[in-house]
Amino acid sequence: MGKFVQKFASDESGATAIEYGLIAALVAVVLVTALGLMGNKLANTFNTVTSDLP
Repeated sequence: MGKFVQKFASDESGATAIEYGLIAALVAVVLVTALGLMGNKLANTFNTVTSDLP
């Protein structure tokens, strides 16, 4: 049992998956924020074009 616990504690393969998960979450947050800001500007542009049409 002691060898199993020692082997489990020294295993770092799961850390890599967690790091990739954190990176993916950070990229998702950045994309949502950027697309949200661009979406507002795009909507404003369409509203301006619509109001300028005769």
